[in-house]
Order: sequence, then structure tokens, then C-alpha cells
Amino acid sequence: MMISKNQYLHGFGFMVILLALVRCIFPSVAGSLNQQDEIAQELEDSLAADSVVLPEKMTETPPQTLEKDASLERPERKVMAEVNEKPHPVVGVLSYSKAFPDSNDVQYAVATRLGVSSVSNREEAEKRKAELVYMAASPYYHVDPLKNSIPYLVPRAAVLLNDIGRNFFDSLYVKHIPLHQFIVTSVLRSEEDLENLKQVNHNVSGNSCHLYGTTFDIGYNRYKTVEDPDGPHRRLVRDDTLKWVLSEVLRDLREQERCYVKYERKQGCFHITVR
Repeated sequence: MMISKNQYLHGFGFMVILLALVRCIFPSVAGSLNQQDEIAQELEDSLAADSVVLPEKMTETPPQTLEKDASLERPERKVMAEVNEKPHPVVGVLSYSKAFPDSNDVQYAVATRLGVSSVSNREEAEKRKAELVYMAASPYYHVDPLKNSIPYLVPRAAVLLNDIGRNFFDSLYVKHIPLHQFIVTSVLRSEEDLENLKQVNHNVSGNSCHLYGTTFDIGYNRYKTVEDPDGPHRRLVRDDTLKWVLSEVLRDLREQERCYVKYERKQGCFHITVR
């Protein structure tokens, strides 16, 4: 059935008037409707809030965890400290004669090839500083007062001697042994020095490696303690113990083909020629 325009307007007006009368007669109806709207809005807001995730709260580490992590700082450092505190053992070599068998003939062949021509006397040695270096000023070893030799070596022999001294210090340190200097007893000999020695010791060979600045002797029965003049005295260390440590250093350098070494029982020294 078709509804005319006038009929629609009359019906719409009637419904408006009817709703107005209901609101006036029953005002609580309007309040309940408003309350339902508010409840619905609060529920919607609550659901929206619960659905939001704050990234910083999700990734934040509790303070207790941070403190625990700081206390676990690299445990291997503690292990390394304990290792460093434990002294390395003193071993030495099984046999000095077997560990250091290099005869004078072997060393002489190298000395004549790598060394300088023989020096006539001390005055000539002073004039040949382009070929020789002064070696008696190192903190790693002590040089005896030299009566029959001169404190000069060819550069590569001076470097070797300094490395022996430095390695000796390092070895003493890791073994927790007070620092000592070994003592150099003989270095470069002039022809004049060699002749003077022959008058005292008829067993001295004319084919001496010491003539060429490649060879030096290190005593193994005496050592010089390194002490602070203003500090406490160092504890005593047996010469045998220091000899064992020195033998380890010389064995390692010999195995590296840095030098030849002869264990001199009668002279009480290691006879060493650079390679």
C-alpha cells in the first residue's frame, strides 16, 4: 500500500510526540540508556588498553638480573689469574754434556765466517767500532772485570747475549725466583790477550773463537742478585737452581739455531758462539 507524503509526516510527528511523553512520564528510562552507553564505552576503552603492548616494558631487564650479570663478569679472567699465580716448574736439562755438545771446531768454523778479522790489541779494537759494538752496559747481565778480553762483540752476537739475559729474567719471573744476573767472564780477545793467556795456561788453543767477536763465556757457578738499594733483601737462591734455569734458556735458543753452546766443565762456563 502506498503512503502519501502527508501521511508519512503525520505518522513521524505522532511518534516524536509519543516518545516525548514517555520521557516526561518515565525519566529513568533516559538515565538507564545513558548509563548503558557509558558502560559500553568503558568496556571498549578497557579492551583497547589491554590490546596495547609497550615494547620498552617487554624488553626491560629486572634490576636483580642486571646485578647478577655484572657479578658473572668473564669467569675465565679468574682462571687466568690463578694460572699466573702458579709458578712454572724448574726443570733444567737431563745432561749438560749432551744438551750442549758443540765442540770448539764447530764453533770456530762459524766464528771465522761470521766474525771480524782478529784484533791485534786493545788499541786496534777501539779503532774498529764500525765492526764491533760495546756490550757491557746491559741491565740483563753482569760483566766481570775483564783481564784477558775486551767488552766488544759483533752486532749479532751482542743481540744474542742480550736475548739470553732477557729470556733468563722472564724465566725467573714466571718461576717466582728472585731476579739474578748471570756473569759474562770472557768476550773478544785480541792476539795480545791470547799470547798472555798461553803463558798462564798452556792448554789454550791458538784457534780461539774469541778472536772474532762472535763468542762469549757465561759462568754457571756465580750470579749477581738484583736488589733495590732501598728495599728488602732478596731471599737466597741456590746457584744450582739458577744454573738449571739458565740451561733451559740456552737449550731453547740452541734449538732455535741461534747459537752453538759447549758445556765447559773445567772452566765453569757455557762457551757460546752466535750462528
